[in-house]
Amino acid sequence: MTTFDDRERAFENMYARDQEMQFRILARRDRLLGQWAANLMGLTEVEADTYARDLVRSDFEEAGDEVIVRKVLGDLTGAGVECDESRIREALEHKTVEARRQMIEAQG
Repeated sequence: MTTFDDRERAFENMYARDQEMQFRILARRDRLLGQWAANLMGLTEVEADTYARDLVRSDFEEAGDEVIVRKVLGDLTGAGVECDESRIREALEHKTVEARRQMIEAQG
């Protein structure tokens, strides 16, 4: 093997790790957003946990922030909570930062 092959393999491994970390951050973000929305809806702790897991699953079924925003907005509106899309997007941004911080702290 050449040095070039070693470097190529190292970059591929680094890319795979970065993609896995991004996936975990987004899943954590969705869970945190779900807990935030559940709190606004006044759900119990068990219901909030279930709702947060369902939100993570919905992102697996159809990936993208738009799906998450639409689902949360619909659920909040359905529960009679005054909320608009911009507030959810702001919460999404905050939860992304929080999720990234939590993942970095977990790695030590």
